Amino acid sequence: MKLVDNILKKSGHPAFSWVVFFMTFFESIFLFIPPEVFITPPIIANKKSAFRIVASAALGSLIGGAVAYMIGFWLFDSVGIWLIETFSNLDKFQVAQQLFTKHGIFIIFITAFTPVPYKLMAICAGFMGFPALVFLGVSAVFRTLRFAITGFLLWRFQEQANTIVKKYFWPLTIFAIVFAMIGIGILLLV
Repeated sequence: MKLVDNILKKSGHPAFSWVVFFMTFFESIFLFIPPEVFITPPIIANKKSAFRIVASAALGSLIGGAVAYMIGFWLFDSVGIWLIETFSNLDKFQVAQQLFTKHGIFIIFITAFTPVPYKLMAICAGFMGFPALVFLGVSAVFRTLRFAITGFLLWRFQEQANTIVKKYFWPLTIFAIVFAMIGIGILLLV
């Protein structure tokens, strides 16, 4: 478990909040890794960093969501299609469009608060000209709430979480990957 100890040691550094910021930024545009994967280690390593890490994750995610929205709004024919074809496919995007047309704000809530890929809906919202301030406002509230709940639970149960992570590092890593795949699967089924 030297790897786990090393990860926790490095993630306890105050500058790791920048790593969380950039990883959640990229997750909001093209990564399919749940943001909790980036939030968990630094809070487990140092529970006093919980607020800073949650704020970094929320800000990175919101800025990333705004970039994904702008890609859909202004650059859909070039960058948007490339992102969708590289990290998903156009059929899924068309499903996202239909869901957006039918359910609007509720879809933003679902993608902001659950493992369903947020980036596809952000690009779709921009492409469809959904009001930017509404999209960003709903995203900000529910993405921040998601990270705050995670941060609070990790802060509150830091000792237990630290023990669990050290003991079950690999099963938890596999679970996180499966969790992301379930989110993608939900999008395919809807």
